Amino acid sequence: MDLAFFDVDETLITVKSMFRYLRFHYRERGLPESAYDQAAGTLRRRSAAGISRLVTNREYYRLYAGRPRQELFAHGRAWFDAELACGTLLHLPVVNALARHRARGARIVLVSGSFRPCLEPVAELLGADDILCSEPSYEDGYCTGVVRRPVIGTEKGRLARALMRRHAVDPSRAAAYADHASDLDLLRSVGHPVAVGEDLVLGAHVAGVGGGTLPGVGPAPLSRPPAAPAPAPAPGWPRTPAR
Repeated sequence: MDLAFFDVDETLITVKSMFRYLRFHYRERGLPESAYDQAAGTLRRRSAAGISRLVTNREYYRLYAGRPRQELFAHGRAWFDAELACGTLLHLPVVNALARHRARGARIVLVSGSFRPCLEPVAELLGADDILCSEPSYEDGYCTGVVRRPVIGTEKGRLARALMRRHAVDPSRAAAYADHASDLDLLRSVGHPVAVGEDLVLGAHVAGVGGGTLPGVGPAPLSRPPAAPAPAPAPGWPRTPAR
């Protein structure tokens, strides 16, 4: 068995799922656009000020404290269907690479700092087998907003190596696709790394080890996510339950 690991945001899909989902979630709750602008703006300013992605990832999930688990997952499905209906959500160079790995019998793994309400629909659509992601805890059906180990930076590589050990897969039989320098440890963990886009850190790594490259996503195709869901999946990608 082979393994193929895929970062999600701006790798498999063309958008940053966490921010797009947050805006959709706030709209579904009837909150004003200013509520999203304030929450997202605070996170972006802290990131620009040098606060680590690990810290800001934890802060992001605190925004969902007290929300029902069922609501978060329902909004994730509706958000994904609406984005997919626009026709620009999937980043085809990477999606096509995933399909080739799957056709050869590889186990497909999504690796992301995002969470399951956003990622489960992606996994179902593309036939992924595993999801390694940030996992906010739930108590009595409500989100606590607490994430103990955000899947950011070196945590992606740690989880990938653990999964390879669990399935007795040598790194030489594993591939990984990612777009950002923070994903370097993920690419280092496998024998076949692929840099998506023009990140200089990832580009230098794949050049040094003989890895591959794929085009990046370019500018975001939409300024705002659509407000209403549309259930039809993209042609050629029937929904397949994640195993």
